[in-house]
Amino acid sequence: MATASAAAQTAGAASDPAGAMGPSSTQPPVAVVCIGMAGSGKTTFMQRINSHLHSKQTPPYVMNLDPAVRQVPFDSNIDIRDSVNYKEVMKQYNLGPNGGIITSLNLFATKVDQVLGILEKRCLPTESAPSHTVPKHILVDTPGQIEVFVWSASGAILLDSLASSFPTVIAYVIDTPRTTASTSTFMANMLYAISILYKTKLPMILVFNKTDVKSELEAVEWMRDFEAFQLALRKEEEEADESGIGGSGYVGSLLNSMSLTLEEFYNHLSVVGVSSMTGAGVDDFFNAVEDKRQEFNKDYKPELTRRREEREQQREAKREMDVSRMMKDMAVGQDSSKSKPDPETVSDAEEEDEESGGLVERDEDDEETMPDADQGLVRRYQDALKDGGVASTNEDASFAKYIQAAGMNR
Repeated sequence: MATASAAAQTAGAASDPAGAMGPSSTQPPVAVVCIGMAGSGKTTFMQRINSHLHSKQTPPYVMNLDPAVRQVPFDSNIDIRDSVNYKEVMKQYNLGPNGGIITSLNLFATKVDQVLGILEKRCLPTESAPSHTVPKHILVDTPGQIEVFVWSASGAILLDSLASSFPTVIAYVIDTPRTTASTSTFMANMLYAISILYKTKLPMILVFNKTDVKSELEAVEWMRDFEAFQLALRKEEEEADESGIGGSGYVGSLLNSMSLTLEEFYNHLSVVGVSSMTGAGVDDFFNAVEDKRQEFNKDYKPELTRRREEREQQREAKREMDVSRMMKDMAVGQDSSKSKPDPETVSDAEEEDEESGGLVERDEDDEETMPDADQGLVRRYQDALKDGGVASTNEDASFAKYIQAAGMNR
């Protein structure tokens, strides 16, 4: 899977002239995860920002997480299609297109540790090679079915794992002509943006794409000015009444209430207008990415660190509980005479002595060393559990079992 992609990256880096990766930096690259509805121009946007970074002599590290795409207009260093066959997944698990994408992402998520290992090796400077040139950006393309990546367990695992090692920014790509065509479409996009923001808990940039067809100024005005959106909503209702296709007014009342409630949430989001065809606004986008990098390090990283420490404490407590339960079950360190019931008769005692081969005389030295042996056994069990023993193995295998169960249920 990732080994071939890493080898391709190594070959590509070797063919680049010296310094093609740009000057080395002590700070890690920022990961830009592109998310957008189908038809929003997300893949074309990925191609544009990738080309822009290459023109600046700072080529990014690119990941493709769309298993169903036939071809992409950019080269990927890590491609999900190298490890998961989308059509075979659909055939083996008897799934449809969306189910096949979800299952493919679930299978890929089981190798997230390998993916992070490659990313950290290629994109982070090491102590042994501090001058190692690293990219400044990691670009991640996601499936066109937005709910597949955002709401699935594998999408959360991939995002959390990525954010644990690199500053991560969500680029939510919006189709500007379609969004400004009606107030209901605009409100739907804003609801999606807010839900993704609070689901991922990562910095977000709203990218109004296709500004060469329609300017983003109207949509931005609707975001920033509540009265402007109300005016556009009333205008739509009047046009619908004049044409005789007006509804019961429920939709207009709902949009009015939602805009009043949600305005304080979405009017503070960072907004950039971009044309993936002409390249207009790409510089503004990367300026916003740098601002979000600082925001991630200042506001989001401490929260992620706190949550990670809580998870580590919970895992450590669970390991200690498992060790205690195991030692209790094995009765390690307890006197065998106390745990063993006394025979009721002399004949019973004689039978036990015969079964055990007779009485055994125990030296005093042996009695003194028994507690140390028990303690050593306890330490070995604790070390085994901490190094990936019973508890951690069950935890690592739980997600794979979940995937298999999900596949069987389908």
